[in-house]
Amino acid sequence: MKAVVTGLVLCSALPAGSAGAGDPFLRRTAAVEAVQKVGPSVVNITTEQTVTSQNPFRSFLGADPLFERFFEDFFEPRASRRTQSLGSGVLIDADRHVLTNEHVIAHAQRIRVLLADDREFEARLVGADPNNDLAVLRVETDEALPWTPPARSGDLLVGEPVIAIGNPFGLANTVTTGVISALDRSIRHENRVFHGFLQTDASINPGNSGGPLLNAEGDLIGINTAIYAGADGIGFAIPIDVAKRIVRELIAHGEVSPVWLGLELQDIDPRMHDVMELPRGLRGALVSGVQQDGPAGRGGLRQGDIVVRFDGHDLRTAREFYDLLDRCVVGQEVGLEVWREGGSARLSASAEGVPDGFVGDLAARLLGLELMPHPAGGYAIHAVRSASGSDKVGIRRGDLLLQINGRTLADGNQLRRSILDLRGRTRAHLLVQRGRGRYPVMIPLG
Repeated sequence: MKAVVTGLVLCSALPAGSAGAGDPFLRRTAAVEAVQKVGPSVVNITTEQTVTSQNPFRSFLGADPLFERFFEDFFEPRASRRTQSLGSGVLIDADRHVLTNEHVIAHAQRIRVLLADDREFEARLVGADPNNDLAVLRVETDEALPWTPPARSGDLLVGEPVIAIGNPFGLANTVTTGVISALDRSIRHENRVFHGFLQTDASINPGNSGGPLLNAEGDLIGINTAIYAGADGIGFAIPIDVAKRIVRELIAHGEVSPVWLGLELQDIDPRMHDVMELPRGLRGALVSGVQQDGPAGRGGLRQGDIVVRFDGHDLRTAREFYDLLDRCVVGQEVGLEVWREGGSARLSASAEGVPDGFVGDLAARLLGLELMPHPAGGYAIHAVRSASGSDKVGIRRGDLLLQINGRTLADGNQLRRSILDLRGRTRAHLLVQRGRGRYPVMIPLG
């Protein structure tokens, strides 16, 4: 312990300014200049939300509806309390728009941003896109604020140096450095897989989410998003080329509308591989249906093609195709590489908004259900197709559909996104109400 104290004393006894005795150009590295350039535009985000506490006896009594109703009838209503969460963001234009992650501001009822110069302002949500985990805020002030324009990420190199700035664990304006460890990484979160991430070993911790990832020149190349649980030196960022497309939609419309190519795909199982005499190791998704007047049909895709690459990303399953499609915006040109008749072909299609009636048709085809809005919330089941998955588990006309794969069907937008998210899946988890009882059921799709 003595040695440690002595060391501290010796360090403090060094002559003032001795660090500058050497060549200042050795200290003013590219990282220093990048941080000085971009740091003022990085903000710390604090959000507040009201959380309703649950039945305090739930852990002892379980989730039995009888006990839940008893608690609600004879005790005070569930108490509410306010909670705070922290994140990061970056100002990206002179209109005081802040780019951050959707999960940073999800369910927030109040948002405040703190700048590096200690100015603090309220912010409002402009729009959010859970599929891409991006959100845009607008700072509520007329003051001029520093900002950093998005650059580009299409030319990034594995091994090039990068810098992350953010608010990890509430430690404002923390700077970490590293390199690009990999491009186009896929990561799984809950029941979703997100594709196309930048991987970096620059330290990213809770609170860094939404902060900027910079190259050595201080260009904004990504938005820090996630860490790999239990691992050091493995973090992920959304490429800024993806973010720019989403930002335009969020500022213009407040959301990113789901898109459509007019394609139906299915996985390739080993039996199909043999029957179709496909090359060993070929992976992709089989085109099982094409709407000829749809974007893909006009682009030249045919039934029987195998899509092996989607906009530069290798495909292994039909689900991956739809995950990548979720990241696209209306009007985006999508490059598709297909295997056809023993050779490869490169085609393209322009993504379009989902046409009217498509979601209802998809619900009927995949779930076997015809749905109608219910005044009390959820969707009333108007009809059940005979021999469908829903029919086989006992769902019937008059039941109320409340959730699909954990997503509450609060409105038509939630229903649309939930139904579209079933594409490429083999099963769905539904929450159905009959009378006063609620029942979770798993059904096969198709």
